[in-house]
Amino acid sequence: MTRHDPPTLPAHRPGASRQTPGAADDPGPSRTTRPWLPTLLYSLGFLTVYLLAICTPWGQRVENALFDLGTNSGKEAWIYPLSGAAYGSTPLPPLELSARPTLMVGLAVIVVLTLVRRCWSQGCAALGVVILTTGGKEVLKSTLPRPDLVGARENLLDQGFPSGHTAIPAALTLAAVLVVSPRVRPYVATAGVLWLACVAAATATLGGHRPSEVLGATLLACAFHSLATWLLPPPVTAAPGAGPLVLPLSTLTPALAIALVSAARNDSLTRSLVSAATAFICAALVRYAALGRPAHTAHTARDTRAAPA
Repeated sequence: MTRHDPPTLPAHRPGASRQTPGAADDPGPSRTTRPWLPTLLYSLGFLTVYLLAICTPWGQRVENALFDLGTNSGKEAWIYPLSGAAYGSTPLPPLELSARPTLMVGLAVIVVLTLVRRCWSQGCAALGVVILTTGGKEVLKSTLPRPDLVGARENLLDQGFPSGHTAIPAALTLAAVLVVSPRVRPYVATAGVLWLACVAAATATLGGHRPSEVLGATLLACAFHSLATWLLPPPVTAAPGAGPLVLPLSTLTPALAIALVSAARNDSLTRSLVSAATAFICAALVRYAALGRPAHTAHTARDTRAAPA
């Protein structure tokens, strides 16, 4: 009988022929990436804040008690001269009557950036984030009930959930990062986060809105932004400077300082600290939504590294 030599090629193993070196331990983006998860988490956060702060007696008592600290006058806030409430003062956008002009200017800037950079899908997504956030807060303020569970004073029943003044800087910041160049995206996000920290703290400490309303507006903007990034097609190349570790300290540290100063009051340290903490949480949420979750970019970068030469 003729003796046959064993084959020199290794035995075939299912799934091994198409793997590239170094990729065997990588389960792949399809198994680990859940691009819909941030949208779900932001939406659940929004619903949780509403249910706990607005629809429970103890949540209402906690927030109503903040208005009883001090004199409940906006004049005691350090930022009152920039609130627009003082006669002849110029409001910090988008406080008081500057809200609508700020929104219009922001939308115009997004349109111009979209036309200049010809990023049509990103531009439409950015406009959608602003329109849905600002329009959604109007619908929610008129439809979400605010039951009076603790017999609150009449002036404590007027505020609406979520806050419109906070929704504008949050939405414009998250929209801007969709249409600017990847190289300047971290700096645009930083400027927007600092702006949001100031406005959110001022809105809370001046008494225009409760902390839950400020936080709810930010979560609403983050939810629509995450939905937009989920629906956008993945980029062809990885976006430089958009990783989760880009400028974290240089953004959040001054945001905390701005929140503390903007929330400061002469009559109540507790109310100042609560307003500052709320503003800082809003700033951290927007910063993370804008720069901390480049899901499509990470996906593309892994595919590029794994592709054979």
